[in-house]
Amino acid sequence: MKDYVELPGIGVINDEYQQDFIDLEVSGDGAWRVGDDGVSRILAPRDRKVELIVFEDKTLALVKSAVGPQAYYPLLASSFEPPAEAVLMDLDGTSVRSEHFWMWIIEQSIARLKGDPDFRLEPEDEPHVSGHSVSEHLRYCIDKYAPGGSLEEARRHYFEITSFEMNEIAQGRGRSDAFRPSPGLKEFLTELKARGVKIGLVTSGLYEKAWPEILAAFRTLNMGNPLDFYDAIITAGDRLAKGRTGTLGELAPKPHPWLYAETAYVGLGVDRSRRNRVIGLEDSGAGVVSIRLAGFAAIGIDGGNIKHSGVRPLLHGYCNNLLEALPVILG
Repeated sequence: MKDYVELPGIGVINDEYQQDFIDLEVSGDGAWRVGDDGVSRILAPRDRKVELIVFEDKTLALVKSAVGPQAYYPLLASSFEPPAEAVLMDLDGTSVRSEHFWMWIIEQSIARLKGDPDFRLEPEDEPHVSGHSVSEHLRYCIDKYAPGGSLEEARRHYFEITSFEMNEIAQGRGRSDAFRPSPGLKEFLTELKARGVKIGLVTSGLYEKAWPEILAAFRTLNMGNPLDFYDAIITAGDRLAKGRTGTLGELAPKPHPWLYAETAYVGLGVDRSRRNRVIGLEDSGAGVVSIRLAGFAAIGIDGGNIKHSGVRPLLHGYCNNLLEALPVILG
């Protein structure tokens, strides 16, 4: 292989990152084949949550789903120009260290579904049980560990366990390590605020689990009410229940672009012509794809599943922590 390859929408992939993508002959839905209809390559990152259909002048992204319809989106070239006018921030793993807690909840839910209290997830499951929706996580685990199991029953276990654990945490009896502010979060946010940068918080998580996380982090940092600080907060909505409404969060979560698109274009009022002055921060592969499909550049933050997912070629930059990302964002 050459030391690098340049593909429309994706950009330059150097030799170090070419191994992150897998070459496919046919798309997962059977609609595209390399060599037919102008298709030059079909690529997928290692977690195969998205497929990139590459033509001479464009790239289409096929977002696959375990619980909803598949969808195609154009992958636009990202051309971030600092300083940023707006920053889009993921919650779990990027703003608050909580991913291992929620993976533990998934693990406990599947253990209850299987009737096996000793059940444990395997290390290779991590890219598939973080960064997506609850239903996506549970569907993956059911297919692997409980074939034929009911997603509805697994979801019921998940919400029962979540409700109990959240109450235990609120009463001071739960896991003390559940929600911790990411290192440098306060300094990072206050510096952006001082520079007049708009800040949007984005999560595929349901409101009932997302709000306690950021509230706990702000209390720990003595930063007041998150609603008074962030310019927009977009979650996957409330849990669906009889007599109550919900959102598309369970059907169109990350890596679909809608949560980031809504945060930027609706929540922050960004004009599409200014998308080159917007950048997103994520620690998950699904989140990186979501940012890119929404039309923005993405910075990867270490600690999540980006390296395992294989989406590094889609990044504008990769940083060890939030403070390291500041010079990239502000120029």
